[in-house]
Amino acid sequence: MSRSPSLPDRPRRDIDPDMPDDERLEALRDHFEQILTVHDQLTEQLETAQERRRSLQEQLDRTKRENAALKSSSLYIATVEDVIDDEVVVKQHGNNQEVLTDVSPQLLDRLEAGDRVAVNDSFGIQQILDAETDARAQSMEIEESPAVGYEDIGGIDEQVREVREAVEQPLAQPELFEEVGIDPPSGVLLYGPPGTGKTMLAKAVANQTDATFIKMAGSELVRKFIGEGSRLVRDLFEMAREREPAIIFIDEIDAIAAKRTESKTSGDAEVQRTMMQLLSEMDGFEPRGEVRIIAATNRFDMLDSAILRPGRFDRLIEVPEPDGDGRQQIFRIHTRGMSVGDDVDFEALAEETEGYSGAEVESVATEAGMFAIRDDRTDIRMVDFENAIEKIEDDGSDVISSAGYFYQ
Repeated sequence: MSRSPSLPDRPRRDIDPDMPDDERLEALRDHFEQILTVHDQLTEQLETAQERRRSLQEQLDRTKRENAALKSSSLYIATVEDVIDDEVVVKQHGNNQEVLTDVSPQLLDRLEAGDRVAVNDSFGIQQILDAETDARAQSMEIEESPAVGYEDIGGIDEQVREVREAVEQPLAQPELFEEVGIDPPSGVLLYGPPGTGKTMLAKAVANQTDATFIKMAGSELVRKFIGEGSRLVRDLFEMAREREPAIIFIDEIDAIAAKRTESKTSGDAEVQRTMMQLLSEMDGFEPRGEVRIIAATNRFDMLDSAILRPGRFDRLIEVPEPDGDGRQQIFRIHTRGMSVGDDVDFEALAEETEGYSGAEVESVATEAGMFAIRDDRTDIRMVDFENAIEKIEDDGSDVISSAGYFYQ
C-alpha cells in the first residue's frame, strides 16, 4: 500500500525587531524564498496525488464494468427465421436449435426474417444486431485515392479510353445509356504481360471516380476452411451493394478463376466453390445494382470459360507491351520530375528498349538516376540511361540462366 508523502516543514519567521532595516529586509527575502520553495513542493505533491487519483478512478471504473459483466447473463447470437403475428422463430448459431419465442412490441415492428439478434438463456430477444460483415471485407475498401492519374500511364491510350467508357461513364452519365436503351457494361477484364499497366489503370479509375473502391487480390479469396472463401466473396459484394455506386477490383483473378478440373483434393474443391460463388454474385438471380467489376490477370489462358462470357465480363481488354511511341511516352512520364541532361534522346532510348514493358522502362529511368548519384552528379545523361539498359539486360540474363540451371 502506497503512503502519502510527508509535508515539508512550515517556514518560520524569527526576526529580531531591533535589527537594522536592511538586515530585516534581507531576512524577509530569505523567508519569502523559503515560502516559494515549500509552495513548489506542495504543488508537485498535489499534481502527483491528482494523477494517482485519476489512475485509481480508471481502475475502479474498469473493475465496476467487469463486475457488472460477470453478474449479467450471457447473450447468444441467433437468426430470425420467420415472424408469425406477435411471435418469431429464431435459430441459435452453433447448435442450429429453432425456438418459437415471444418478443416485445417495441422490437416486433423492426424485426424481419433474416435479422441477426441477441437472445438470452430463455431465447428472449434482447436486441437487434447489425448485419454480419467479415472484417476482412471491410479492410479491402480503399479510403484514400491512389496518387495515380491517367496522365501517369503511357503507351495504352486506346485501353484507357475503353476502361473509361466501360467503368467511369456508366457511373457519371447513366442517362446516356438509358436514352440509347442499353445496359452499361458490367465488368472489364484486363489481361496482358506483367508490367504493362493493368493495376495502374485500376488505380487511375479509383483516383478519378467518387464511387466506393474495393480492392482485393485473387489469392485473398482462397481460404483454408470449407465455405469461408465463398462467404468472403458474398460479404464483399453485399458491402459493395450497400455503398453503391461501387467498383470492385480483383487483381490476379486467375488465382480463383482457373479452369475447373476433375481434381478431388479438398483445396481445389474449395477454390472451385469460391469461384462458383463469384460467378453467382457477378451474374446471378439477385441484381448487382450500381456495382462495376475490374479484374486483371497475366494468365488469360488459365481462366475458366464461364467467367469470360458476356454478362460477367462484357469487355476483355488486352494491355500489350508498349510500342516505340509508347515507350518514348513512358520515358517522358517517369523522367518529368528528374534533372535530365540536354543530350538525352528519348527516341533513341525507345529504340534500344524494344520489347520492354512499362515497368521495365521505369526501372531504366531509376537505374539511370542511380548511376548519376554514383558519379556524384545531379543531372542524368544519356550514358546513364545506356548503362542502366545494359545493367537491366545483364541482370535479366542472370535470372534466366539461373532458372535454366534449376530446371535442368
